[in-house]
Amino acid sequence: MCDSFVLVAMPSELLDAITIETGPNPDASVIWMHGLGDDGKGWSEVVPALGLPPTLSIRFIFPHAPVMAVTINNGMRMRAWYDIRQANLSERADLDGVRASQAHVEALIAREQARGIAARRIILAGFSQGGAIALYAGVRHAERLAGVIGLSTYLVTSDRVVAEASDANRDVPIFMAHGTHDQVVQLGWAEHSRDALRAGGWNVEWHVYPIEHSAVIEEIVAAGKFIDKIMQKQ
Repeated sequence: MCDSFVLVAMPSELLDAITIETGPNPDASVIWMHGLGDDGKGWSEVVPALGLPPTLSIRFIFPHAPVMAVTINNGMRMRAWYDIRQANLSERADLDGVRASQAHVEALIAREQARGIAARRIILAGFSQGGAIALYAGVRHAERLAGVIGLSTYLVTSDRVVAEASDANRDVPIFMAHGTHDQVVQLGWAEHSRDALRAGGWNVEWHVYPIEHSAVIEEIVAAGKFIDKIMQKQ
C-alpha cells in the first residue's frame, strides 16, 4: 500500500439501507449510492432492469446518505454524501465530508465480508454524488474489489488518485457513463476524470448518452452487462 494512503475511522453505526437479493445465499454484493437529495429507494428499483442472468445471486445494498445542510442549495438540509460548496469542479466537494462517506462505505464493505462475501466479489456503484463516493472509496480500498460503477459523476481530487490509490485496486475495472447534455455534472468533468483514471493505469469502460443529469435504460443494461462480466471473472 502506498505511503500516502489515508486510513479512515469506522463510523459507530451502519447507514440504513434497502437490501435486495437476486437469489438465495448471495456470494456477491453491490453497494449502490444515490445522488444528492435522493435516497436508496429510487435506485433500488433498478435491479430488474439490469438484466442479470438468474445464475448470479447478488445482494444489492442501497444505503441512505446522512441528512446534512448543503451550501449550494442555500443550506437546505437533505440527504447528501458531502457538502457541495461551489458549482465549479475544483471547489465542489467538501473533502472532509467525502472521507466521512468513504468511512460509511468501508463499514458496509466490512459488514458484507462478515456475512461471508469476499472483497473480490463486491462492487461499489453510484449516481452523481454517490458515484463520486464509489470512485473515491473504490480505488482507495485496501483489498481488491470486483469493480466500480460511476454514473453521471466525476473524480474527486483527480490529481491525487494515483498517489492515494491502494496497490490492490490500481487496476480495478471501472464503468463510467454520462449524459452529453448534463448541466449538473458537466460532461467535461467526467471526461477529465476518465482520462485521469486511464492515465493512472485503470481500465475505464466509457459510455455516453444524449441525456441530461439522469439515467436511461440503455445505460442500466450496459451497467448490468459490466456487473455480469466482472462477476464471471472472479
